[in-house]
Formats: sequence, structure tokens, C-alpha cells
Amino acid sequence: MATTVADFLLDRLRQWDVEHVFGYGGDGINGLLAAWQKAGDQPRFIQARHEELAAFEATGYAKFSGRLGVCTATSGPGAIHLLNGLYDAKLDHVPVVAIVGQTARTAMGGSFQQEVDLHTLFKDVASDYVQTVMVPEQLPNVLDRAIRTALSRRTVTALIIPNDLQEMAYEPPSHAFKMVPSSMDVTEPTVVPSNVDLRRAADVLNSGQKVAMLIGQGAGKAVEQVMSVADLLGAGVAKALLGKDVLPDDLPYVTGSIGLLGTRPSYEMMMSCDTLLTVGSSFPYAQFLPEYDQANGVQIDLDPTMIGMRYPNAVNLVGDAKETLSALIPLLEKKSDRSFREKVEKDVHRWWQVMERRAAVSADPINPEHVFHELSPMLPEDAMITSDSGSAANWYARHLRIRGRMRGTLSGTLATMCPGLPYAVAAKFAHPDRPAIALVGDGAMQMNGINELLTAAMYWKEWKDPRLVIGVLNNGDLNQVTWELRAMGGSPQFLPSQKLPDFPYASYASSLGLRGLRVDEPDRVRGAWEEALASDRPCLVEFVTDPAVPPIPPHASWDQIEKAAESIARGDADRWQVMKEGVKSKMQDFLPGGAEK
Repeated sequence: MATTVADFLLDRLRQWDVEHVFGYGGDGINGLLAAWQKAGDQPRFIQARHEELAAFEATGYAKFSGRLGVCTATSGPGAIHLLNGLYDAKLDHVPVVAIVGQTARTAMGGSFQQEVDLHTLFKDVASDYVQTVMVPEQLPNVLDRAIRTALSRRTVTALIIPNDLQEMAYEPPSHAFKMVPSSMDVTEPTVVPSNVDLRRAADVLNSGQKVAMLIGQGAGKAVEQVMSVADLLGAGVAKALLGKDVLPDDLPYVTGSIGLLGTRPSYEMMMSCDTLLTVGSSFPYAQFLPEYDQANGVQIDLDPTMIGMRYPNAVNLVGDAKETLSALIPLLEKKSDRSFREKVEKDVHRWWQVMERRAAVSADPINPEHVFHELSPMLPEDAMITSDSGSAANWYARHLRIRGRMRGTLSGTLATMCPGLPYAVAAKFAHPDRPAIALVGDGAMQMNGINELLTAAMYWKEWKDPRLVIGVLNNGDLNQVTWELRAMGGSPQFLPSQKLPDFPYASYASSLGLRGLRVDEPDRVRGAWEEALASDRPCLVEFVTDPAVPPIPPHASWDQIEKAAESIARGDADRWQVMKEGVKSKMQDFLPGGAEK
């Protein structure tokens, strides 16, 4: 039997060490599906419930494995459905290749069924590389370039294959004019700035007396170097959300997350520093960085297109974080004055006391901060943690303390709803011997999460460690947007858009053969987490939480306070509970002792 184009494509993916492809079938990729059957399902086809979830799974797989993510979909509607998950990968700089079908070449341009101009559709999300394969000889070069581009530029690429071409006999490119051969080998370059530029950066850092560091996911392979630099400079270290798992939170000088979802120590450090060193982060919110004339800045980033655009730095170093910091360390002078570091550590210590008190504040029925605060010390040392967008991301950012080999991620730049659970499912394919924990709001569960539970039920028995714990915050409200309406628009909660219908999350999980627990009393929170983490199968824990508990930012501006008060004055449906919980939560910043009940 002749080797088809689809046969060759799957073989080439195997040669690139692709082990999983996340997708959903359709007649636009029937040739590929037939080839998968002949190939004994290698690489493994992981069936999602929806193409958007397949793209999220490919993104989550790439984030947790450090490898290429691959997803596939049929032509027309299937390709369209991929887009949100692909944009999540692109904006978070994650390598993902999308392989999509297209109508037959003889019908292209004829307004055929499910015919969509896929080049136009993908030209932004896969702007670095999107191509349609028109003849068999073209395939190896196009596929190899798509993979190399995705890996080297940490981005999304797309390969479009008409369905009639998939079934044609494969012919390699010949040694002839206008034939383009290909090869698979690829190496990663070591990018280090010049000695002159390293010296300029060292001079800035050595001259500073109050040095703050901001790290992102780009510092993930430079943990020892970041700690060494922080020690030499007497610096505190704040983490962008995508860099939350770079440094453990049990280091006394790690101030935690930065930004609207961040911590007060991070904010105070930035407002009082005279030097800022940013490593592997493109954190965009200027109001949480030093005033523009306050600090001398140095930035290190591998991507020259993302450097020097968030702060008016004195020195911008384009280079690999680990290698650049390693070259910089011998040029740095250890600061004898440790007073700034000591203040940072004191602020961090107090912050954790405040968070403990906030978690102990009573609510109706459960304080969501209590849910996350109880989970944090129970997390296994090798846990893979995901958070969905929404109010859950606030508590993930502030209450969960990273330690050991823990990994954690969310949709950082796109901040889209729904990746929390598919990220966690994909993490189990990347590391089936490690536990995964997904922290998800009820809005995201209703939008796509309950469908992803079907995928978990389909595959969990294959995982060496069956633990996939899903914590659902059931507050009946699209809570993050509700609070944004209050704090930014001065608008009361708009119930027609914000109120969610009831859904039996725990019972639904149980109906699928998973474990489901419903918790509506604060005294049962710890026991529920313990039961879930000891479960012999995926376990969903539905926590009935109070939507009136405010996600108070590290520094609430006067305008935000006015707007929140205005929303209450205008008749917010939950106004009395909002006032009560807001006062109780904020009081914990000032109490010297135990929690207010």
C-alpha cells in the first residue's frame, strides 16, 4: 500500500518526538484519521470535546512539558473553533502547531460547503508561519518549518492540508529546480549580550541601594542565577503571574505576585525601590511598577520585540536569562547594606499573617479565601496547578505558596475563561505520574468545564497517578466581572448578565464515574481537600462560596473606592453583604492579632 501524504505527516511528527495530538474529528481531516488508524494511533490522538478545548490542551501540554503542543481540527467550523485556545498560546509565548483540514483543491474558491479562507483566518494568530500544502512534495519543508518556527519563536504556527491531498500518494521533493528539500535537526542558540553591555548593566545595578527584581516565565530555567543575583543585590523578588512557579514562596524575600491580583509587599517594594531588574517578563501594568523617574531599570529578555516596552530602562539586554545572569554575576558587587532586603522580608512576613486572617474571616456560607488557604499547605510537592480566569485567579495568585517541584500556570496575557481544566488534563498527559489540581469558577465550568470532565472520565484510568482534583467555586455569579463593574464603573451588579443558573457540579462528576463532593460549611473545607487529594480517581470538590468577599487589590485607588461605594448607593442587589465582607476583609490589614469573626 502506497504511503499517503497523511501517512508521511504522522511519521514526520513521530520523528519530531511528538507523542500527543489533541483534536476533534471531521471529514476535512478524514485522510489524517485513516492514517492514524493505520499507524496504530501514534502519535496518540487525544479526543477533546470541542476544538477550543483541544487548543487549550495543546497549550497546557506545552506549558507543563516544555515541549511542542500540537492540535488538529477539521476544515471550516473546526478550524474556527481552535482560535481562542491558539491565541492563548500565542500571547503567552507557547509553541503550538495547528494542523487543519481544508476543502478539496478542486473546490477551493467555489464557495463549497465549509470552505473558509483559512489563510485570512489564521494570518494573525499564526502570523509567524501559516501555509497551505498544495502538492505532496511540499509537505516536509512546510511541516518542518512550522515546527521549527513554533519552537524557536515560542509561538503558534498553522498547517492547512486540503482533504483530497491527505489521501494522495506521498512523493518526496526531487533534486530539481523549484523543489525545496528539508531537514529536521534544530538547535537552540545561546544568546548572551556583549561584555560592554553587561558591564553597563552591572554599573546600574551596583549603584542602586534599593533593588527590586521582577521575574516572569522567561526566568524559569534560571532559578539558581536569580537567587544568586537577589542575594548579591539585597533585592526582593516579585513574580508576574506566569512566573509564579519560578521561585518558591518560602523564600523570605519573595514578595509574591504583582499587579491587580498581586500582593501588597510587591506593590510597596516597587513604590520604594531605586533600581528595577526585570528578567523574562513583559508585565504590562505600569501603575504597579515604579514611577518612571523613580528607578533605574535593567531588563533581560530573549525576545528583542518585547524588550524595553514596559519601563524606561537604562539598559536593555537581549539574551537568554540563565546565560545572561551567569555572565552578569561576576560583575556584581555584594551589597553590605541589607536594610532594603530586611524591610521587604518584614513586609512579606506580615503579608502572610494578613492572608491567614483574611482566610479566617466568616462568610455566607464559605469564604473563598479560606478554600485556597486550606489547600496551600496540603499541596503535594510535585503538584501541577492550574487556575482559570476570574476571581479564582485572585486567590490562586495570593494564597497558594509554591514550593518543591510544584508547577503552576493560567491564561496570563489573554486571560481567557476555560483553560483551567483542559490545562490540567493536558498536564496529566505530560506527566501522568504527578497530581494535577485545577481551580475553576462556576462560570468557566458552565462554559466548557463540564464538557472537559467527560475527557477526564475518558482517559483517567491510563494515568499512573489518577489524581486530578478540580476545585469549583460555586457562588452563582460571574464574580470577577461583577467586582469590576463595582470598582471600575460604579455600577451595581447587573443580574441578567451576572447571575448563573444552578448546576449540580459534584453530582454530575459522580454520574461520570468520578468522585464528587459538595461542601457548604467552612468546617468541612479541609477534610474535603484531604479526601480529594487521597482519591483513587479524579475528584471534583464543589465549594459553595460567598460572592460578596471582595478581591481587594494590593493598593485600592481612591477612584476605585468611590466607584465601589457608588455601586452600593445605586442599589447593588448584594449591597449589605458586600459592605460587611469588604469591611471585615480590609480590617485584617490593620489588626495586630487574630482574625475577626
